[in-house]
Amino acid sequence: MAKCSYVPLFETKQVKGRVLFRCIAASIFLGICFIVMYRVMFFPVGGKAERWIWIGQFLSELWFCFYWFLTTVSRWNSVYRLPYIQRLSQRFEKELPGIDIFVCTADPLIEPPSMVVNTVLSVMAYDYPPEKLSIYLSDDGGSDLTFYAMLEAANFSKTWLPFCKKFRVEPTSPEAYFRTASEPLNDADNWLSVKKLYEEMKMRIEATIKLNRIPDHIRKQHKGFREWDFVLSKHDHQTILQILIDGRDSNAVDIEGNPLPTLVYLAREKRPQHHHHFKAGSMNALIRVSSRISNGPIILNVDCDMYANNSKAVKYSLCLFMDEKKGDEIAYVQFLQSFDNLTKNEIYASSFRVLQQLELHGLDAIGGPCYNGSGCFHRREALCGKKYEKNYKVDWKKVSDTKADESASFLEETCKVLASCTFEHNTTWGKEMGLIYGFLVEDIITGLNIQCKGWKSMYLSPERDGFLGVAPITLLQTLVQHKRWMDGHLQVFLSRYCPLLYGYKKIPLKLRLAYCPYNLWAANCLATLYIVVMPCLCLLKGISLFPKISSPWVFPFAYVAFVHRAYSLNEFLWCGGTFRGWCNDQRMWLFNRTSAYFFALFETISKLLGYSRLNFVVTAKVADKEALKRYDGELIEFGATSPMFDILATLAMLNLFGIFGALKKVILDVDEDLQVLEKFGLQILLCFVLVTINLPVYQALFFRNDNVGQHAACCTRNSSSQ
Repeated sequence: MAKCSYVPLFETKQVKGRVLFRCIAASIFLGICFIVMYRVMFFPVGGKAERWIWIGQFLSELWFCFYWFLTTVSRWNSVYRLPYIQRLSQRFEKELPGIDIFVCTADPLIEPPSMVVNTVLSVMAYDYPPEKLSIYLSDDGGSDLTFYAMLEAANFSKTWLPFCKKFRVEPTSPEAYFRTASEPLNDADNWLSVKKLYEEMKMRIEATIKLNRIPDHIRKQHKGFREWDFVLSKHDHQTILQILIDGRDSNAVDIEGNPLPTLVYLAREKRPQHHHHFKAGSMNALIRVSSRISNGPIILNVDCDMYANNSKAVKYSLCLFMDEKKGDEIAYVQFLQSFDNLTKNEIYASSFRVLQQLELHGLDAIGGPCYNGSGCFHRREALCGKKYEKNYKVDWKKVSDTKADESASFLEETCKVLASCTFEHNTTWGKEMGLIYGFLVEDIITGLNIQCKGWKSMYLSPERDGFLGVAPITLLQTLVQHKRWMDGHLQVFLSRYCPLLYGYKKIPLKLRLAYCPYNLWAANCLATLYIVVMPCLCLLKGISLFPKISSPWVFPFAYVAFVHRAYSLNEFLWCGGTFRGWCNDQRMWLFNRTSAYFFALFETISKLLGYSRLNFVVTAKVADKEALKRYDGELIEFGATSPMFDILATLAMLNLFGIFGALKKVILDVDEDLQVLEKFGLQILLCFVLVTINLPVYQALFFRNDNVGQHAACCTRNSSSQ
């Protein structure tokens, strides 16, 4: 195409509000300078304890200033991408590349097969030529129950895919669609019959799961069930590979005669004496197996709980990959990750609204966002370790049809070795090729490694979310999930892959700095614990840590705190949140940093010293009815025993005692009440804010009579006895 006639497939635009953000950031920086001046000029000269407490407070404040600087740098010049899928269709309709879609699951008890089926069906129904779609399910649980659910999905897809096209279904997950949609006025009978077929399929799957075995009459229906005659356990079995729908077969059509996407089930080989590398190993096995069967140049990976919510997501991503000028340098396109089970006020702050809608757009402007593990489109060559070269160009005509010519049965047998335990021995898989091994956050380290090879990444957040997942519905699930993330991020920072060092001369300095706020999340716990504990203890001991209320030095403290939080609230509301949602976000900010992050820091150090090993915990996607009821009612769930709850309860009680101590001084010492407020006003305010944040903890400790309240009370007794 001639340069003069070049029309881009996507447009890059500046995020609104940059000038306001920069002005507020500059004013906060000025306030920080005055706070530093105060700490230096008014350093206590008498009392050894007072000096050390002052130094600790100063270091904590310096840490928060440094962390604020890192986050500000990453957001200084935010951009967003606007794709034009009409131009894509006009220019490349006959040259659209094959798309390989990876769905990963690990345990049928934690990740129900009915949920996995909905995710698989949702990506099968993309608005994209079905003959160019290949869906691969990696079942790390090696469960015949999941395999049976996939057989049901393969059969139902013959009805579901034409139904989606006819009624323009959004989202394309049957469960999500039928939960919210109402029957149309025209052709209601067809709509109701498909809904009935789905409900019957779901009932069969759940009945089989409840039975916990495959009935004999079902086992006889497919040869694949014979593989489980040789399975010793989910940790000790051979490779199981079954092509359930062969998209190349002329007989693989839906009820209207249209071709179906390819559908493949894979349970890679597991042996006790071999490390399987968790999700990273699963993804690498899928990369190798898919390269023989379909070899799509673009790979999409999604978690089994994150269904497709936008049927045009594939075409949106291709607008970036296939752009003639800028597309060839893109390694992956990360979509915003959202959740469909959030409460109105997001009781556990699981949406990461500001991070995903504002912060990641900042990374997009300085080299690209990090790879977040799900909802990400990859260029196969980049994911397989290829370095970017300036003259690199893709001929989409040559890569548009690269599927194998062999029969399905032949591919099933020959591809098994690619998913064996020993295939990766003496290779660069897990080091330079595929996802990187040895880290809890294999996605982050893999994305960084790709960027350091010269590739760029981009971020997409279309008006309709590309993917919707399942957020944790209990406090413990949330804390455990954050602990795993923070443990992994800190592990990256303390390894040879530290972005500041590993990315030197490979990626821009701003991008290296932008990785650091996430890598150092766990380290926040030390400064946060100090700010939560020491001002309260000093209030009880009569030690002042802040300027007097009448002093002009109180202004920078008040200004920085107020403006920073007020702007935070404004951003949260602008991103679609509520005021109560923002309050819950602040609460979880405190809960995470004083419990989950602390344990993540401790565990990371233990691993570095050789006292513990890498362990991947899958977040549960199911919960009992009582817990779900409390979640829907936005009541924090303390109904479990955990050391993290001990910390939360102890800190909550400490701040409550601090407030009582301050009130005692004000009420009993009538002559000195004004002096107390004058001297300790900011400390009392800080304790009051912390007590307000901890109100749900006090409610669970003293006022709730359910099992949750009893567990919380038990935590308090345990912490006090220790």
